[in-house]
Amino acid sequence: MTTTVTTVADLHAALVASRPRRIGLVPTLGALHGGHLSLVREARKHADLVVVSIFVNPAQFAPNEDFDAYPRTLDADLEKLAGQADLVFTPDAREIYPQGFATTISVGGPSTGLETDFRPHFFAGVATVVAKLLIAVSPDIAMFGEKDYQQLQVVRQMTRDLGLPVEIIGAPTLRETDGLALSSRNAYLSPAERKIAGRLNLILKEAIVRAGEGDLSGAEAWAVDALREAGFESVDYVAIRDAQTLAPVTSLDRPARILAAAKIGKTRLIDNMAV
Repeated sequence: MTTTVTTVADLHAALVASRPRRIGLVPTLGALHGGHLSLVREARKHADLVVVSIFVNPAQFAPNEDFDAYPRTLDADLEKLAGQADLVFTPDAREIYPQGFATTISVGGPSTGLETDFRPHFFAGVATVVAKLLIAVSPDIAMFGEKDYQQLQVVRQMTRDLGLPVEIIGAPTLRETDGLALSSRNAYLSPAERKIAGRLNLILKEAIVRAGEGDLSGAEAWAVDALREAGFESVDYVAIRDAQTLAPVTSLDRPARILAAAKIGKTRLIDNMAV
């Protein structure tokens, strides 16, 4: 049976009876798709009780971004989670950020560059809300998708630095049949844009091959040009970085990751792959 609660007090009450069972948390913004549900299934492998949070976090959206338009499908989300999650936490903004709330968590290290160059507000908003969720739920493990790879590394850095007693587990990106990474924002794509979007992962794969020949900056530049030629209106970045720190690399003498962000119409897509 899946129980839904909307306040931290009710969340705590629902969790009391579960202790000392192992608890897993899957934080989401809702508009759930197969990628989210795969995180729930993966959390089940590591925990006896799975909590899913659904909260469209205003702190991670800039005024010019899509907070108001972001898909909200709570009834459908709860149907998808029925029998999958044990507990669903659906707070409103006043519950997470009560009147007078004045604290923000700033994370350095892996938050430098990439998304931060284009969304400087983003990781402070993410780190703050994730910390609040981790404190509220006190899980043993928390699941995050590798699709948002920089976010995953930022959350890992934060939990290490603050000594939070939780294991952060990254789960592989789920993809459509043409390789497009699953994302709630894919719903924004028109049929023509959706066809172009399917080129993103293919171009990254080719860039990885080119990087293997030794010219990393050349591979990055090729990918930017290829995305524009494929129909992407703008490319924020294509970058090959250290897989853990996300610092720039000049050779593939350690595990690395290629990360990209590009825009079609009103939809901004991100993706990444291991190099």
